[in-house]
Amino acid sequence: MEASRDIARLIEIMAALRTPGTGCPWDLEQSFATVAPYTLEEAYEVVDAITRDDLGDLRDELGDLLLQVVFHARMAQERGAFDFGGVVEAITTKLIRRHPHVFGDAHALAPERVKAMWGEIKAQEKAEKRARRAAAGLAPEEDEGALGGVPLPLPALTRALKLQEKAAAVGFDWDNARQVLAKIREETDEVVEALEQQDQAAVQDEIGDLLFAVTNLARHAGIDPETALRGTNAKFTRRFQHIEHRLAQDGLTPEGAGLDRMEALWAEAKEREHAPPPVPQKTPGAG
Repeated sequence: MEASRDIARLIEIMAALRTPGTGCPWDLEQSFATVAPYTLEEAYEVVDAITRDDLGDLRDELGDLLLQVVFHARMAQERGAFDFGGVVEAITTKLIRRHPHVFGDAHALAPERVKAMWGEIKAQEKAEKRARRAAAGLAPEEDEGALGGVPLPLPALTRALKLQEKAAAVGFDWDNARQVLAKIREETDEVVEALEQQDQAAVQDEIGDLLFAVTNLARHAGIDPETALRGTNAKFTRRFQHIEHRLAQDGLTPEGAGLDRMEALWAEAKEREHAPPPVPQKTPGAG
């Protein structure tokens, strides 16, 4: 079997994998629910490749993510719901509808008007979706209102950010970052109080409030909290690996080194990161 750049070939391969009797036993036993975790995993791996600026990996990971779309579309087709073409039609329709300033008559609009129009179009789409569900005899979605449409499976920081953005869109928001900082101090005091009372449930609740407030601060500063925390995770990993490497040079392990020694090596790693790059030495006789 030859490789192909044609999306139709990928759809054919997926159909073959899902054909009873001749297909792949593993692929045949899958369902929307069992494939969903892989879909999330592949999306995260796309983000990881982007973060590492590895375009070769990004190509491969985007292919893995595309496979997830084809897989779900094939299972839907088998149930007579829709096929891959329907997925493409849905997104192209949505993109054209949401960009009348590009594909319609609403040209030369100010960015503020484009953003407002986007909100109006999405509100219309939600109304149409409610009507469609009602016509099909389906119950209304539970998560409606101003905060509707934020998926539960999102990472907690990302979901907090989305909820805050939706609340802010209807006027429920702090005026500036300084007010959010005051809220963070308030939440920190409440964490301290819960710790002193040794109330584990209250500690969990107050730390959740603190994380929510910090997410709000990131939003007001124009920072994506997931991206910020991902960067800090990478920084922590890098510095701790420096500690392990330096201890290994002395025949030690973190368990036997002691906190003071590890903190000194942490400071060393931090200083190395902040040090200016070395000036290239000129080769004798050059220039």
